[in-house]
Amino acid sequence: MKKYFALIIFLFSLLNANAQIVDPVKWSAKVVKISELEYDLVTTAKVDAGWHLYSQFTPDGGAMPLEFEYKNQKGNYQLVGKTKESPYKKEFNEIFEIDEYYFVGSATFTQRIKISNTKLKTIEVFASGQACIEGKCVPTESKLVFKLPEIKITEEAKVEEPVVKDTASTIVSKDTVKQEKEEVGATATDISSKEEPKKETKSLWTIFLLSFLGGFAAILMPCIFPMIPMTVSFFTKQSKTKSEGIRNAIVYGLSIIVIYVLLGSLITGIFGAEALNELSTSVTFNVIFFILLVVFAMSFLGAFEIVLPSSWATKLDSQADKGGVVGIIFMALALAVVSFSCTGPIVGTLLVESASKGGIAPIVGMFGFSLAIALPFMLFAMFPGWLNSMPKSGGWLNTVKVSLGFLELAFAFKFLSNADLVLQKHLLERELFIAIWIAIFGAWALYLFGKYMLPHDYERADKIGVGRLIMAIIVTTFTFYMIPGLWGAPLKILSGLTPPINYAESSNGFGTSSGAHTELPEHAHKGPHGIIAFEDYEIGLAYAKKVNKPVLLDFTGDACANCRKMEDNVWSDKSILPILREQVVLISLYCDRKIELPKEQQYVSKTTGKEVITIGNKWTDMQITRYKSNSQPLYVILNNDGKDASKPIAYTTDIQEYKTWLENGIKEAKK
Repeated sequence: MKKYFALIIFLFSLLNANAQIVDPVKWSAKVVKISELEYDLVTTAKVDAGWHLYSQFTPDGGAMPLEFEYKNQKGNYQLVGKTKESPYKKEFNEIFEIDEYYFVGSATFTQRIKISNTKLKTIEVFASGQACIEGKCVPTESKLVFKLPEIKITEEAKVEEPVVKDTASTIVSKDTVKQEKEEVGATATDISSKEEPKKETKSLWTIFLLSFLGGFAAILMPCIFPMIPMTVSFFTKQSKTKSEGIRNAIVYGLSIIVIYVLLGSLITGIFGAEALNELSTSVTFNVIFFILLVVFAMSFLGAFEIVLPSSWATKLDSQADKGGVVGIIFMALALAVVSFSCTGPIVGTLLVESASKGGIAPIVGMFGFSLAIALPFMLFAMFPGWLNSMPKSGGWLNTVKVSLGFLELAFAFKFLSNADLVLQKHLLERELFIAIWIAIFGAWALYLFGKYMLPHDYERADKIGVGRLIMAIIVTTFTFYMIPGLWGAPLKILSGLTPPINYAESSNGFGTSSGAHTELPEHAHKGPHGIIAFEDYEIGLAYAKKVNKPVLLDFTGDACANCRKMEDNVWSDKSILPILREQVVLISLYCDRKIELPKEQQYVSKTTGKEVITIGNKWTDMQITRYKSNSQPLYVILNNDGKDASKPIAYTTDIQEYKTWLENGIKEAKK
């Protein structure tokens, strides 16, 4: 009886363990006849709720892109063009600091082929990619079998609907596929509307608020601020009644908004929303806008003025003199032209930032910017008494302009960094980037303290106001905050702006050498935070036995967001890092590596029945077989004989929990 009871307990635990293996993507295949020798291979991916399946075109450096491998092409068929896919969503990943493209709910992929072997019966396609939910990622793959109908080269040849019904593949007509594509698109839209709008709306609100602040900064420029009382006085004195003056001021403000929104619409119309999405990861785009922002910054700092032809302003002024609504509109246009030397760099910067977000972001950005400029004119016209409380024009206006110049210059290097990260040239690594920002913000702080003057400063700041002093202290504090980043400090406030911590000259920061403190064992490398790490299980285990230390087995992935969070936020803790550096041997097994194994090492998994072709397949199969789990990260403590000394632990933000787990596992491994 006890044996039966034990067997039941074992089976229950096995079922419970297997529950950790997740398969969030279900694949199916269909064949669509286009002509006697041309077919569309249509793959559908059904994605579980909450999960993301990443596009073929998601940029490098983040999640693993989807790939399709078309087998046995030679002499059998040819690919016509590239594999097309249904619309994807786009979202910025703060961990990898790039935009990622993904599908929710479902996705379709279509590849046209032309048959050269009329006796061909089936086509095999291997699909592999990655699916993630809340930072937890699993590899997804499927061997798709497309069954072709008998090919007869006659004019009367037609494909019946359906010719074959099969769980692996189905042959359908073009009309059927068109209908199903529409259904898939509708499904994706429905899911997107339920699950994703908060993030998209948040992004647009961020653009709006940043643009509104940019417009407010523009108001405080020497080109615009003095014009507020003059323009408002014009409306109040020239209008026959107070209500007419208010109406004219409102028309004037609305005209400003329309002018700038039309500019945003023009940018979106010329490039298109999808093209703007692609520009954000373009090396050329990032380099061009680095140059533009440097030019804008130099203009604000006083090197030169960016102005439009004076004839434009003269013509607009003559039209404005005609009066009426048309005259007011031309007055607003004249303001936009005359103030271009101040607003141009801000508008350019906002368009750069909003264009990188794609969609209607440029329109939203220009609306926020113009609203901030228009409101003071309208409000002061409604309440003329407020003019008496306005601060007088003076040198402080140029201080605002110069401060924006320093900010423009700093953010220019973010675009240059983006280009370097895409190319992986390591020309602008983390230490150099931080050093440049320290220099820029340090120079800004000295300027605010009145230590030097710039071309448009006409009075030396022997005395500075309280506001300028407070701003100088804030900038100085931020400058000092960045200095430890040169020696490897994470600088969490700047997450997403600086290059990643592993994109550096040294894992320990500026002025150190990766090999200065510890000689690396053979086949080892410096992992996160300078921890000695192995990427091969057998080699790492042999080293652990040699040095008589337990093993921290780390199932991870290059594109695993939660893995990076653990490394950045948990492993970096002062109570955890010494343990990882001194008490264990780290073996990191990357389950998404697509490096192909030598032919003699490839095999079919006894657990899953799938082919193990790549290094990532090998470590995934090991994780599934040994720990009944296929999601990363997953950590296990082993003794140096390779036997488990702890239960596996997955992603956790609780540092004390992870520390206790480490210490208990190491203690058990040493028994």
